[in-house]
Amino acid sequence: MAGNSFGKIFKLTTFGESHGIAIGGIIDGCPAGLSLDFDAINTEMQRRKPGQSAIVTQRKEEDQIKFLSGIFEGKTTGTPIGFTIENTDQKSKDYSHIKDIYRPSHADFTYDKKYGIRDYRGGGRSSARETACRVVAGAIAKQLLQNLQITAYVSSVGEINLNKSYSEVDFSEIEKNPVRCPDPQMAKKMEEYIKSIKKQGDTVGGIITCVIKNMPVGLGEPVFDKLHAQLGKAMLSINAVKGFEFGSGFAGTAMKGSEHNDTINPDETTKSNYSGGIQGGISNGEDIYFNIAFKPVATIMQKQKTIDSKGNKAIAEGKGRHDPCVVPRAVPIVEAMAALVLADFWLLNKITKL
Repeated sequence: MAGNSFGKIFKLTTFGESHGIAIGGIIDGCPAGLSLDFDAINTEMQRRKPGQSAIVTQRKEEDQIKFLSGIFEGKTTGTPIGFTIENTDQKSKDYSHIKDIYRPSHADFTYDKKYGIRDYRGGGRSSARETACRVVAGAIAKQLLQNLQITAYVSSVGEINLNKSYSEVDFSEIEKNPVRCPDPQMAKKMEEYIKSIKKQGDTVGGIITCVIKNMPVGLGEPVFDKLHAQLGKAMLSINAVKGFEFGSGFAGTAMKGSEHNDTINPDETTKSNYSGGIQGGISNGEDIYFNIAFKPVATIMQKQKTIDSKGNKAIAEGKGRHDPCVVPRAVPIVEAMAALVLADFWLLNKITKL
């Protein structure tokens, strides 16, 4: 299987399956001498872990990280950082009923046809459980990028939209509610809606907005490795993501060039920021902001028509513990992937200026 690594200089390779003994990763290219704040890394893991509220899966994983290499006396040594996270609350029997059944909108069918073998327990390698490894690496990347502020939050759930720009919300409110919406009133509406969807045995999607402040000028390359292209790839690699837009996004198509152009001030800032902090694939020093669309979780507690591995008609029905809405738990994953992209470009920029 290819495609288990992300990044060029600051590079993460992950391994493991949802119901295996453990998942883990290797971070290569992290500079030596970085003092790590392990409490901060653990905080990021707690934000992503299951069982943290009534509106997410009740699988209980403590997500304790065991670092195996690359760290000595609390500092990175410059060698590969290896780590594992044990799977302690997997219930494989919850998936025995779909051993030979392809669940609608899951990776079951494509995975089986491509590899000729499928780990049906929780989706195996295609499970979102793998994203815990990304959060570990992202937490370290954040510490490498000390001056940058990477903040993500839920801006919509289903048809309930925040309808506020990132400059109009209070980031300090994000972690005060289980939905991770920066508006307390909208957060309550979203939470109640997710609970009602869960009672129906159904699921719902939503949108996460991410904002990156204190950006330097010059990160990104002008052709295939445009900064926004790499951010898009990073976000689209997250389970359940169906769309990515940065800056003015699709709304910008309704504007005239005279309205959309970001005029430059004498101090090199821009009067507007429809470019989303990126021009020609390179950061211009303004805030980077983008939206990520998440589909409804594919596992629903309702009967659905499908086929089995022999092509026979079958019925699929979700059992076990699943998220009725994935977006609240995906917030730290979005931040982590953004940090990985920026760490990679930051290190590349240092090399090209030597």
